[in-house]
Amino acid sequence: MTKGEGPTKAAKIAHKAAKTSEQVEVLQRRAVEAVGPAGPTRLAEQLRARPDVNLEDVDPRSTPGFTGTKEEGVAALAVAAERVSELQERLFAASKGGDRRSVLLVVQGMDTAGKGGIMRHVVGSVDPQGVQITSFRAPSEEERKHDFLWRIRKALPTPGMIGVFDRSHYEDVLIARVHELVPTDVVEQRYEQINAFEREVTDAGTTMVKVMLHISAAEQKERLAERLERPDKHWKYNPDDVDERLRWHDYQQAYEIALRRCSTDAAPWFVVPADRKWYARWAVQQLLLDALVDIDPQWPAGDFDVEAEKVRLALA
Repeated sequence: MTKGEGPTKAAKIAHKAAKTSEQVEVLQRRAVEAVGPAGPTRLAEQLRARPDVNLEDVDPRSTPGFTGTKEEGVAALAVAAERVSELQERLFAASKGGDRRSVLLVVQGMDTAGKGGIMRHVVGSVDPQGVQITSFRAPSEEERKHDFLWRIRKALPTPGMIGVFDRSHYEDVLIARVHELVPTDVVEQRYEQINAFEREVTDAGTTMVKVMLHISAAEQKERLAERLERPDKHWKYNPDDVDERLRWHDYQQAYEIALRRCSTDAAPWFVVPADRKWYARWAVQQLLLDALVDIDPQWPAGDFDVEAEKVRLALA
């Protein structure tokens, strides 16, 4: 290496780093500008399921509340992650001071709709000690001995926690309806049972964010095909997914009925277009952020003399 070559190389590295930082700042600014002017509240209003919701009227490739590109959407997700993480920590800390509030994020959707991506990219951005994730599959023999809400009650988040349901009690009015696992009158009774249960949950201090990831049949087919083409995706593929796909219309109808009957003021449903993974992740993050901002958890005050402890520590 000749004399002076080192500093020149270092200068080039520094210049490249500065350029990258500048590009990141520009992208982040564009990402913020791409968010609808009224922010998360406006998004919630746009995505909320109305009493007459019709899934055919919701374009799965649309991006309500966001006017930017995929690149800007990914940047927006990163920008908001810090705010979500801070509020989650405050919620967790507030519970140590007696605050009984919590959040429950319910994620439903057809196979390949992106539930796993929500877990990794949205829920995964907060401190894991403040999150309780429960994945509901077919009920066990023990669970079948109880009413359908028994296992759900056991998984509710404790104070200060963000609970996440990967599928939920709604399976008992979706799969049960499509596959006729129980009599029709039993399914009909369950909608009001669910509403009563969710009123009880919200009255106890849990804010519910119920998300239906709305994917198109064409997009699902592409994602299933990708799982077959890539050896690293084979573990995700389940032949039963094709069987369920053949009942697509029945599932869409079952979802519409559940959304219409169980989207309440206390626990509204949000229909999130999910053909664009980056948008679905950003939208769910914004809905979660909105819930945390509404709660506005505060750091608990210390139950000790701060100044006296400073003196003791200095002398220790």
